[in-house]
Amino acid sequence: MSQQTEAEILALIQNPNTRDTGFLLLMNTYQKQLYWHIRRLVVSHEDAQDILQETFILVYSHLASFKGESAIYTWLYRIATNECNRHFRHTNFRRQREELLSDTTAELAADTALENSDQILLKFQHAIQQLPNKQRMVFNLRYYDELSYEDIAQILQTSVGTLRTSYHFAFEKIKQYLADHD
Repeated sequence: MSQQTEAEILALIQNPNTRDTGFLLLMNTYQKQLYWHIRRLVVSHEDAQDILQETFILVYSHLASFKGESAIYTWLYRIATNECNRHFRHTNFRRQREELLSDTTAELAADTALENSDQILLKFQHAIQQLPNKQRMVFNLRYYDELSYEDIAQILQTSVGTLRTSYHFAFEKIKQYLADHD
């Protein structure tokens, strides 16, 4: 993470003379966490890279419209999440996700030195990938990114109550999947 605060980055972006510098700082500050947010949703590294690139193109083209009504990171996450949703609508994502998970399982199963903790992690990842897209997004944002329900509500543009319910159902489905595949 950069030493720059969101306010300093925003000030650079809002000044036409330092807009590009501010944007590069914004990219350097948030690129890694956005990549992993996207990657957990779409699974494929190549798709995640493409979506991250599209996200930053959209961010750059809409910098002038950012009014600071939310935190920069929630705005970035919303754009990245919307790009993931667009990806899901334009691909047969469930089939693609199952193929990727199958390939990963085969690779890991071929490794005879697979640690027990790796097997558990693999099952956990499979359980998450079985969730419906909305529940998977909520679970990932809360569990991995450790965002508050309020921030997730801004990103997904929904109510906190709905998010709490989605997270609870996702958690229960994951727990059930792990119990069924023990």
